Amino acid sequence: MKPTRRDFLGSTAAAIGALGVGRLSTAPPRRRQGAPLRVLILGGTNFLGPHQVRCLLERGHHVSIFTRGQREPVMFPELFERVEHLTGDRNGDLTALAGGRWDAVIDNSGQRVEWARDSAQLLRDTVRYYVFVSSTGVFHPYRTTDIPEDGPIELADDPPREQPTYGVMKALSERAVRDAFGERAIVVRPGYIVGPGDSTDRFPYWPVRVHRGGTILAPGKHGDPVQLIDVRDLTEWMIRLIERGTTGTYNAVGPLGPLTMAEFLYGVRAAVSTPVSWVWVDDYEFLRAHRLQYAIPWIMPVDDQVGAMRISQAQAVAAGLTYRPLADTVRDTIAWWYSDAVPETRRAAPRFAISAEREAEILTAWRARTSG
Repeated sequence: MKPTRRDFLGSTAAAIGALGVGRLSTAPPRRRQGAPLRVLILGGTNFLGPHQVRCLLERGHHVSIFTRGQREPVMFPELFERVEHLTGDRNGDLTALAGGRWDAVIDNSGQRVEWARDSAQLLRDTVRYYVFVSSTGVFHPYRTTDIPEDGPIELADDPPREQPTYGVMKALSERAVRDAFGERAIVVRPGYIVGPGDSTDRFPYWPVRVHRGGTILAPGKHGDPVQLIDVRDLTEWMIRLIERGTTGTYNAVGPLGPLTMAEFLYGVRAAVSTPVSWVWVDDYEFLRAHRLQYAIPWIMPVDDQVGAMRISQAQAVAAGLTYRPLADTVRDTIAWWYSDAVPETRRAAPRFAISAEREAEILTAWRARTSG
């Protein structure tokens, strides 16, 4: 019999509490030494933002968020009663920010170059540090491996586009922030951010699928590289950079050492108690034919994606980035997924890269091929 949500919650409540999920709402503030900082978050209600709000408040800082006022926070709604709410629109209405003074601004919502440019220029004389949340997408196409911060970046699309592609947009936005803040800029380039509160259905697929158990399709080769970073590790490190005044550009990926797809999947399996069996589908051409070229954190490491999961994080680690165990991330993600924080409608129709129907279809075709 497959485990139910009730079975899972009942059997793992004690373990999850020991691992720290309970700390999401019950831990006492971990105040730092020194005067509290005033921090402005551009965005703040989606995935990364609520974790930042929580961490900043726990450490005794003052928080303002700038949003359109149209979205409720995906986590910790009670904490947002303790922050200053500034309402506006990055697409042309920054009036609420004019004249304000903060020690740092965290730009989570930079989706267009002009958004980063306009906010950085407006705040350059009233804010000490500008933290821009960029992306390892600045390196796309990923044609090399162990890509460092000064690796090849595309600053223009070929052929040109009216709106730049995601990676080019982030690269140009980084430049706009550095133009305004110079050495006071902190540019953080996460890869795939995972953990409780994930607003996508990319990473949650694996904890949820392995928790469900049974025969599981494992795409790719055992040694294919994967990278990911827990949202809480990223958040806490970013706040420490601000507190210490550590500036620069950093690739924020994890874990600390290389991680293969096999190690990742077996690590997810070790974090739950459900019986599973793996069917490795390691033929890239077969996977392409079945339109399965990614299942985050796995991306088929070929062509323009050779180095997508081989980004160097050496400078970030040197600047204090630390990582929690994969088991913590997996268990906490499962607990969050089956909590009231995730609407039942989302759980009933998730946007997973591999649906149950597709998994069964691909496995049937694979067995027919291999048996032949």
